[in-house]
Amino acid sequence: MKKNLLYIFSLAGLLTFNSCADELNTEPTDKVSGTQVFEDANSAEAAINGVYRMLYVAGWSANWGSENCGQTAIQLLADLMAEDHLMYSQGQGWFYEDYRLNVHGDFSNTSGRSYSIWNFYYTIISNLNYIIASENTMGGDPAEVKRIVGQAYAMRAYSYFYLIQLYQQTYKGNEDKPGVPVYTEPTVAGSEGKPRGTVQQVYDRINEDLTKATTLLKDLEQKDISHVDYYAAQGFQARVSLVQHEYQKAADAAAEALKKPGLQLASVEDLGGNNNVDVSDVMWGMKIIADQSSGFASFFSHMDADAPGMYGSKAPQCISTGLYKLIPTTDTRLAWFRGALSEDEEVAGTSKISYCQLKFKMADYTTRTGDYILMRAEEMVLIKAEAECHLEQYATARNTIKELGTLRDNGFETRLAGRTDSNSYNSNTNSALVTLMDEILFQRRVELWGEAGRIFDLQRLGLGYNRKYEGSNHTETVQTKNTEAGSPLFILPLPQSEIDGNENITDADQNPIVQ
Repeated sequence: MKKNLLYIFSLAGLLTFNSCADELNTEPTDKVSGTQVFEDANSAEAAINGVYRMLYVAGWSANWGSENCGQTAIQLLADLMAEDHLMYSQGQGWFYEDYRLNVHGDFSNTSGRSYSIWNFYYTIISNLNYIIASENTMGGDPAEVKRIVGQAYAMRAYSYFYLIQLYQQTYKGNEDKPGVPVYTEPTVAGSEGKPRGTVQQVYDRINEDLTKATTLLKDLEQKDISHVDYYAAQGFQARVSLVQHEYQKAADAAAEALKKPGLQLASVEDLGGNNNVDVSDVMWGMKIIADQSSGFASFFSHMDADAPGMYGSKAPQCISTGLYKLIPTTDTRLAWFRGALSEDEEVAGTSKISYCQLKFKMADYTTRTGDYILMRAEEMVLIKAEAECHLEQYATARNTIKELGTLRDNGFETRLAGRTDSNSYNSNTNSALVTLMDEILFQRRVELWGEAGRIFDLQRLGLGYNRKYEGSNHTETVQTKNTEAGSPLFILPLPQSEIDGNENITDADQNPIVQ
């Protein structure tokens, strides 16, 4: 009989995490039973802090650990799979195969994307389920119990949201297609694996968890920026509702998220290298201290081409000319990217190459650190504006997008006045902007470049792309690959280890594999 191959860390592993997960243990620690571990809020808080730690460490695969470095790695690969972000050179191949849409062949091993991402999110879910199972028995301050369990529900929803987007096509029009296995109870070695279910069932679980999270977290302060609070959970809801095309719900959740006390949009100057969670626009992020730096296996190592000895100098990350040329000269975000340089201006091994990104920079080269920002107020403004435009609330959408646009571009109001009131948008993503929706989606592409995972937006909007156009700087144009809307290359195959180990999933349940 097959046994499911879910993974879980021991409690000690959660606190000192630095390597890949061991196979699922019968309890979350060898010394204390699962029910005892979370008898009180203090031990449960240590566990939820361990889950947050998982978001920024490497080692989720048997090999290639430096490119499997947690949540920011997944956001980066989802950006590179689309059309606005490119790698100037191949380096050692890390992330370059994502950019080439060439990772499907790795589904059968435990080093590639299929396995590492599956392992990452299901490990997190497994640990969260132990916390959630203790909801009605956990001792301690009732407010602390609500805070911890609320975070666990929010993070479980967050994990399933990424899983369903990565292993199946977008929600709308695919509700009855196979989803991902949903686990809501603690699992032990030998637990029966769950079937894939449907996309609808996964989203039902996500929304139910977010409702529970926002109910529990309401009126509780955010103890640390790394903790998901009520407002960040509303931000999760806004993201989910946008994908589901539930636009009023998305607008309402984004508006609620923006009510966070003290939250303010930040200037490009204040954002600096997008490496500081103490900036006024940050809603949720991870503060990285020197002894928690992942060094070479980190987001900033891959992004910052000027970081000495880091990977970015070997394989610089750049903006596409298609997107860059749509940015007006009055937009302060041009400072996030170099323009075209002459051959004698370019310097190999640094950011001094044409169109190299300068948006993400290490905060300290000596300690190789920089904070990871996982949610900003600007994203909520963009979600609210887009949702309002979908709802044909054009005057309201204009006012909403002005909040961000005028902060970034002193010519924005004149620019916006030229956009027609329409929720239609270009199918060619490099075309001139005409409608209000074109403008809002453009603002999202620039503001969240490298952060949100552009491929997810293309999926929910029903868009494909073409990297081969006049003046394109793409080093891989993937002309032989299917990049039309709904391409099977936009999602991952299930890992073979899950098919081999889960008695309720067979080869017949596998996603299309394109090699």
